[in-house]
Amino acid sequence: MSNLEGAPVEASDVRGRVAELHAIREQVRRGPSERATQAQKAKGKLTARERIDLLLDEGSFSEVEPLRRHRASGFGLESKKPYTDGVITGWGTVHGRTVFVYAHDFRIFGGALGEAHATKIHKIMDMAIAAGAPLVSLNDGAGARIQEGVSALAGYGGIFQRNTKASGVIPQISVMLGPCAGGAAYSPALTDFVFMVRETSQMFITGPDVVRAVTGEEITQNGLGGADVHAETSGVAHFAYDDEETCLEEVRYLLSLLPQNNRENPPRVASEDPADRLGEALLDLVPADGNRPYDMRKVIEEIVDDGEHLEVHERWATNIICSLGRLDGQVVGIVANQPQSLAGVLDIEASEKAARFIQMCDAFNIPIITLLDVPGFLPGVDQEHGGIIRHGAKLLYAYCNATVPRISVILRKAYGGAYIVMDSQSIGADLTYAWPTNEIAVMGAEGAANVIFRKQIAEADDPEAMRARMVKEYKAELMHPYYAAERGLIDDVIDPVETRQVLIRALAMLASKHADLPSRKHGNPPQ
Repeated sequence: MSNLEGAPVEASDVRGRVAELHAIREQVRRGPSERATQAQKAKGKLTARERIDLLLDEGSFSEVEPLRRHRASGFGLESKKPYTDGVITGWGTVHGRTVFVYAHDFRIFGGALGEAHATKIHKIMDMAIAAGAPLVSLNDGAGARIQEGVSALAGYGGIFQRNTKASGVIPQISVMLGPCAGGAAYSPALTDFVFMVRETSQMFITGPDVVRAVTGEEITQNGLGGADVHAETSGVAHFAYDDEETCLEEVRYLLSLLPQNNRENPPRVASEDPADRLGEALLDLVPADGNRPYDMRKVIEEIVDDGEHLEVHERWATNIICSLGRLDGQVVGIVANQPQSLAGVLDIEASEKAARFIQMCDAFNIPIITLLDVPGFLPGVDQEHGGIIRHGAKLLYAYCNATVPRISVILRKAYGGAYIVMDSQSIGADLTYAWPTNEIAVMGAEGAANVIFRKQIAEADDPEAMRARMVKEYKAELMHPYYAAERGLIDDVIDPVETRQVLIRALAMLASKHADLPSRKHGNPPQ
């Protein structure tokens, strides 16, 4: 009931018109051609509609403007006016809750963005903001549609403006399932989470050809902006997976941990893991010797419900862990030093990673649990010249600015400025607990003794024996586990096995916490 260009033909009655509608809908559903679909499959990629079906609950998708077509002319565009204009937009549900989505259809103009294409995205973003529901973008596009010139570029500007407007209001998730180059890459960077798929998705501002022409460097697309690069080196991607199916299933899992918007709390679920369960394994997981490493992930698994948590930026800045989990069914954000990596020190990347995670948790009403075992900030010329002062200040600012419930637990070391920055009581933590293995101090006993008792050590007949004696004396006076508790700097010293139940009780008490920030347009965080 349609001609070769997809334009409807005349129908003589209502039934004929309805048949015509169904024919057009079927054409929209199939896409431009079987050849284009096979080309997409040959690259190991799903079609846009297959991706939407995997993301949303079965049968829940409602499409918006499926019959939209561009109005551009020139460069052959006037003879190519496919339905959808290369982007599928609409809403559905994930675990029964409304989610808005747009998906580039690479089979149509390579998923390139034109004026009509952009207008559809603008509309669905506006709908998501108005409805107060998450927005997921399934990205697989070749950038701006060159044939439409500056109109396409203006379309990106509208997307960026809406990304910013929605920031901290609704969760925004970008799923990279193909190329994303040039200015288009800034939209994912403005969202809360970025997912990537290995081998099939890439992100970069300038591609390998430009890099080669300008710098002479030879590099592949994946080497320049592939999933592993952004998950491990640049920190642009929060998650990276081997295939689209796993990736989209994990997007669904993440959505189950997030609220619909900033006016709601994350969904609470009934937990079969007893709230009063003791963590006997914790006594063996964490060595008393502060110089011995251990895996903080195992500590987190022992504390959270059923040992399940979703680590964000798992492979970037591995000296700090940022994770979402549940305690007695309530979603919490966990920030923890990782002694297995760089001894758990704070550096530039760890500070940035944790600061952004804390801001996300605070924006979406997720309580923050901080597990400390930190020897300080990483020393070195590269760190100082790289701006560890301003980057470390980002972490400090994020904690100080957060109004959600904040609870910290000091497992072992908590030295110097890093102790203060990692949500100490002095910067506003609601409750601070410590294990009996804690050492809270300006610095380690050895370093402190070398400074305080430098003269005595130098003048001693046996300097090493004197140093050992002074270290022991300093530990006994200032670094015993109860020094901070005696001065009210921590609320209690707790048995490690009771950590889970202590945190759950504290969260229950803090559930009604209300804290107002000073009236202001916005702060000016460190850059």
